[in-house]
Amino acid sequence: MLYSEHFPATEKHQSGTVPTLVFLHGLLGSGADWQECIKALPQYERVTIDLPGHGASHSIFCHDLSDCCKQLNSTLSLLFPSQQPLILIGYSMGGRIAMHGLAHQCFPDLNICGAIVEGGNFGLQSQSDKQVRFDNDSSWAKRFKTEPLACVLNDWYQQLVFSSLNHEQRQTLMVKRSANLGSAVGDMLLATSLAKQSYLLPALQQQAVPLYYICGKKDKKFSQLAESSGLAYRQVEDAGHNVHQEQPHRFAMHINQIIHSHFK
Repeated sequence: MLYSEHFPATEKHQSGTVPTLVFLHGLLGSGADWQECIKALPQYERVTIDLPGHGASHSIFCHDLSDCCKQLNSTLSLLFPSQQPLILIGYSMGGRIAMHGLAHQCFPDLNICGAIVEGGNFGLQSQSDKQVRFDNDSSWAKRFKTEPLACVLNDWYQQLVFSSLNHEQRQTLMVKRSANLGSAVGDMLLATSLAKQSYLLPALQQQAVPLYYICGKKDKKFSQLAESSGLAYRQVEDAGHNVHQEQPHRFAMHINQIIHSHFK
């Protein structure tokens, strides 16, 4: 089973009326990434998940996005009765896992009442784009598996998507991510590669579970994706791709506002 950490609500509510928040991290992360964010949401029951190949789940392997969703379904169904409403909150890879699960109905044992996606890609539409992405992910996966992790991380965080990070933020992330097992990260990168993901947006627009999108205003690529998606989205000032790390309290504020507006 995937490792999870459960944080009970500090306020008492009638059972089943307030959703439980389920946090799914991105590549190289763990449930601990959400610490500052969940501190700012004490009124909700919260659960963080270490996804396969990461954190305390570093020895767990998944074959693809559907397999990961199946493992997530199993873990959460043991934690909660089927009637308990859950809101999935996923960043980047975690957001893609949540969207894949909703689009392909991979959570049969759970009562998912909503999802909030931070910087998650809906998928690629052309085979040429998928091939380019697969070649790129394969190259990174090989490096994660064969080179010293510190060297790979130094190059990883130079990618354009992380351009909003300042030097101090970049160094802090590199130190934090150095606890990862490179081979496990490489396996998960390939298993969940965007090249293997279907284009999820049409299915997400039609499925019944409401989905909300959050992105940093400095994250031009994902701001454009959100704006053109037709989904409800919010931009966070002074943040790039990793909003919940750069602006955890603003991110938590948006989560609370979305829940109060749509799930109360």
